[in-house]
Amino acid sequence: MAAYEGTSHLYLDGDLALSDFVPGEIVTDDGGDTVFSPGETVGDTSDSFADGSGTFVGTINIEGTDYPIFSDANTGGTLDDYTLYVVTPSGFDSSTLPENLDSATDSSLAECFLEGTAITTPQGSVRVEELRIGDAILTADGESVPVRWVGRQKVVCAFHPPERLMPIRVCAGALGDGLPLRDLLVTANHALMVDGLLLNASALVNDTSIEWVPLIELGKGYTVYHIETENHSLILAEGVPAETYIDYVSRSSFDNYDEYLNLYGMDITIPEMALSRISASRYVPLRVLQRLASAKVA
Repeated sequence: MAAYEGTSHLYLDGDLALSDFVPGEIVTDDGGDTVFSPGETVGDTSDSFADGSGTFVGTINIEGTDYPIFSDANTGGTLDDYTLYVVTPSGFDSSTLPENLDSATDSSLAECFLEGTAITTPQGSVRVEELRIGDAILTADGESVPVRWVGRQKVVCAFHPPERLMPIRVCAGALGDGLPLRDLLVTANHALMVDGLLLNASALVNDTSIEWVPLIELGKGYTVYHIETENHSLILAEGVPAETYIDYVSRSSFDNYDEYLNLYGMDITIPEMALSRISASRYVPLRVLQRLASAKVA
């Protein structure tokens, strides 16, 4: 069974407590799949959890290393109003711990579509969360291809994810030619094709028609999805050519990674499309900037 073993540092209402450790902690997951997913119920060997079980909430990055955070109850993956434990290995320098968890970051986020995104299929548009393995979807070239897998990841807003992982809203019409058909929400590193180039959504932000989505708009959390097909391809999301899964982010980052392993047995590397990718706004060509400036936003 999957387990974390080490020392638990106690946080009360987000603040580091005076009695800040339980030695010899071993926390096990309920799936035995070697992967802890946000919201997953866990157990421990030192009876730290008040109700006998807790929840894996995510990770906190301390001096470049990610350490797991657990709650003392089945919270469904939130930081609010619960006792929390940050588990570190023996010999860890506890002076590096933050005084509170405001700086906690979920390091398992991926580049994805947000819930509700309309994906084009031969039968019409389907919300991304409704797609199933084997369903046919259309590529930007009009080819019908089957869905090989849909990675799913729950994001907890209380972790204040770093900018590169925050959602971006591409307003309807912002890319010109009436695209996207509706507001398109993707995570920052998800690439869209504009004028023959793959551009990370974050490179297109102009604070008017393409903007970072304030986390306050998303409540306690949201779910993101990444569609895998046989090849790294362009599919249509709200009418915009957008990339399918490429292993810049490990499949193990997704909550349903065990589903993938049960289907395919092992990770398969998918070659990247032979298209230029732009990940920083300073490299966006003038013609693209002009397109954005002249686009009529719905």
